Amino acid sequence: MLKGNLSILLMGSPDFGVPSFEAILREGYSVPCIVTVPDRQKGRGRKIQFSDVKKFAIENGIHVLQPENLGDPDFIKGLKEYNPDLFVIIAFRILPREVFVIPKYGSINLHASLLPKYRGAAPINHAIINGEKESGLTTFFLNDNVDTGNIILQKKISIGADETFGEVYGKMSLEGPALVLETLEKIINGNYEAVPQDNTGWTKAPKIFREKCRIDWSRPAKEIHNFVRGLSPVPGAYTTLEGKNMKILRAGLTERDSRDTAGTFFTEEKKLFVNTSDQLLEIRELKPEGRGVISSIEFIIGRRGNKESRFV
Repeated sequence: MLKGNLSILLMGSPDFGVPSFEAILREGYSVPCIVTVPDRQKGRGRKIQFSDVKKFAIENGIHVLQPENLGDPDFIKGLKEYNPDLFVIIAFRILPREVFVIPKYGSINLHASLLPKYRGAAPINHAIINGEKESGLTTFFLNDNVDTGNIILQKKISIGADETFGEVYGKMSLEGPALVLETLEKIINGNYEAVPQDNTGWTKAPKIFREKCRIDWSRPAKEIHNFVRGLSPVPGAYTTLEGKNMKILRAGLTERDSRDTAGTFFTEEKKLFVNTSDQLLEIRELKPEGRGVISSIEFIIGRRGNKESRFV
């Protein structure tokens, strides 16, 4: 089959999938429609904002569908009218069976973990929080349960000791296109093997809400370090200082033992250190409530004369 004769509908929301969608277009595949989330009002001005995937669709003159309800009969009817050969889903909502069974060759998903590990909406965050040194990408066929379908291809990606969620997210996003294109080639040529997942060794990776982002300074320094980088820059691990929230966006491990109550911080040689349950943690980037990101030096300068010296 010629690539231009294969009709592919794309589904996604954030920028994570855009490089892969761009690659699909460059390869000459037919993309008559893109499905994304409805526009939303955001910010203090309640301005209408739409997804990165919609921006991509508009820039490329592709028709956009934005259903509130993925099970809506009119939406499903509209999808069927495109007579699609394949759906490619990247970072989107959970599709009901009546949707993902529509295409001739099925629906494939690009997932940011080495399945079956880290199933759920936040696999990168959870991998970093858990101190993983390696994760990766998986393409698989959708089935009735979330992230459990048969695996087509996988690619391992290393996670550096100080890399943040944002950095790994960006790296995986750029690695995605090659894996997606190889997956499409295999499906076109019929030379793939869809391998069932081992359902005994998987980890939940649910969406992370703000109430789960508070730093517990009584934990070991390494755990806090992983927690900080796994949530940086968003949603952001936070603490409080003098009744106001303070996000900690970047930290560094030391080999120095803590010497005071957990959460107590001090400065030394123009560096900011905080006590944990075992070792000192160096704080490098912060975001005070209502302000932009600042360095530890800017924090130190701004704190001159203040007596309070403990995060809680």
